[in-house]
Amino acid sequence: MEIESKVGEIIDQAIVWENHACMPLRADDDFLPQLERYRQSGYSVVSLNIGMDLNAINEVFSTLAHFRNWVKRHPDRFLLINDVEDVKRAKAEGRLGICFDLEGAALLGGQLSMIEMYYELGVRWMLIAYNRNNDVGGGCLDDDRGLTDFGRSVLDEMTRVGMVPCCSHTGWRTAREVIDHVQGPVIFSHSNSHAVYEQPRNIPDDLIVACAKTGGVVGLNGLGRFIGKDVDGNLDSRNEALFKHLDHMVQLVGPDHVGIGFDYVFDVDELVAHYKARPDLFPPSRGYPAPAPMVEPERLHSIVQMMLDKGYPADAIGKILGGNHLRVAQVSWK
Repeated sequence: MEIESKVGEIIDQAIVWENHACMPLRADDDFLPQLERYRQSGYSVVSLNIGMDLNAINEVFSTLAHFRNWVKRHPDRFLLINDVEDVKRAKAEGRLGICFDLEGAALLGGQLSMIEMYYELGVRWMLIAYNRNNDVGGGCLDDDRGLTDFGRSVLDEMTRVGMVPCCSHTGWRTAREVIDHVQGPVIFSHSNSHAVYEQPRNIPDDLIVACAKTGGVVGLNGLGRFIGKDVDGNLDSRNEALFKHLDHMVQLVGPDHVGIGFDYVFDVDELVAHYKARPDLFPPSRGYPAPAPMVEPERLHSIVQMMLDKGYPADAIGKILGGNHLRVAQVSWK
């Protein structure tokens, strides 16, 4: 079978799950052109970010209300995901399943009951911290003091309702303490390998191994800022550069614990505005506010072909594309 048809066959058979995408965080956008890019590229499920620790809680709920309403008004192409059966239904019907995620537990406002509310509205995972410390735990660009007592209560409540804890953007000490505390999968939704590229947002091998031991998944980040640099010193998001992170993690923990979380940002101007407004979260010493090249949704086919070219079997590719995210959902969601 020719390689092109093999790529199409793998994508057709797989649950292709993008576990972190960044739409404009406003309540006035038409998302059809952006989300249709995922559907046409062969994705089955996309988790949309609805806010970060830098956002106010009222902004997050406004955004979430808009996203949910918009998806419900386009049922011919999109489906709100509430449970694992919805994931399978979206795939079978050729619709794009949509769920949500939160980048930072500061968006709880110190209130445990907010976790269940977010979950009932479709939020399926939440970061512990976003770059800086909050009342739950430490951020990766801060003096990480570890998981707080409130943070342990947050993790217990997340487990109770079915929300998956995520340690991307989180400090390494806090991430280790999260993994030690939680009885179940912990994910890094969009994080790369620190051994491949030394960047504080990337994670060391011991955390990749610890994540795998929980049954969790590390999602490949598609931002050049976290992938590395080319021979000219420019941030690099090419497939070969991305593959170094993928293969390092697969060799370390196997294909059962690697997934996709490319972190594609549709409104770069909005992103840069966030960078400029919050240098505490996005320090210029780390290359902000300049944007980075990204892995776009349409790259899916060439990434699958790359894995085939590198000798990855079809079943392993299917796990990486989304089978592993589906397994976490089956174990964790309530």
